[in-house]
Amino acid sequence: MSTKTSLSHRNQEPENSVLYLVGTPIGNLDDISLRAIKILKNVSLIACEDTRQTIKLMNKLGIKNKLISFNDHNSCKKIPKLINDLKEGKSIALVSDAGMPIICDPGEDLVKNVKSNGIDVICIPGPSAALTALVSSGMASSSFNFEGFLPKKKNEREKILFKICESEKTTVLFESPHRLNRLLEELKEFCGGDREIQVSRELTKKFEENIYDNIYGLIETFRGREIIGEITVVIKARNKLKNSKINEFVLKKELNELITAGLSLSAASSYLAKKKNLKKSIIYNLH
Repeated sequence: MSTKTSLSHRNQEPENSVLYLVGTPIGNLDDISLRAIKILKNVSLIACEDTRQTIKLMNKLGIKNKLISFNDHNSCKKIPKLINDLKEGKSIALVSDAGMPIICDPGEDLVKNVKSNGIDVICIPGPSAALTALVSSGMASSSFNFEGFLPKKKNEREKILFKICESEKTTVLFESPHRLNRLLEELKEFCGGDREIQVSRELTKKFEENIYDNIYGLIETFRGREIIGEITVVIKARNKLKNSKINEFVLKKELNELITAGLSLSAASSYLAKKKNLKKSIIYNLH
């Protein structure tokens, strides 16, 4: 079913039967918009990832409203009720613990279901850790890849790491502080230690830190250091003109995958040699 959002009554927000996706601060409360405050004050109810986190924000802003929990564990049960509330004319705000909802947070299924029922969805834009880190990195930002949190399963994780290694676009991802050192070692293995990256920590908060260096340098920077706070990593695109150093780890991985898929060593080596513009013997001898 198609939906249409009218812009003629935005001064009367919140409107009935509208789901509002409200961006909230990722750290500094001064980043909350006046429009976001107005929506949070006046909607019929607020669906939040964790009511304990959202109530802290509400108390600091002096806002009182009805909060309900909406997360990965209860979304299947809550979606029908929220859609029914919207059909009855209620206005609902969806927020995450911090930043823009939907991005690496629950809520995607709710939006899909709401729109399939012909109900308006309006975004009240706010801070995004991914974009904040990207624009401060100085890396190419007109086109980029966002990977969120990398998968925990080894095979799935390695596929994304290989994609990052080969990408000719800047990559942005999230990582937890206790896994940052592991990620840096993985990036060194896949991308080479001279790849430039930025690690951003505690964005918009008092102890915000943006450290730009190559992977070797950042491994040393964080070695033996207690790491706290939310982490956003920005990784520079592969330099397609730089062929002086061959990433043997990645080449060997690709070679083994082709052989596992059924190609002979010779055929797989020939294919990769043509693809990478290298001598066949270089790749053949990796096996």
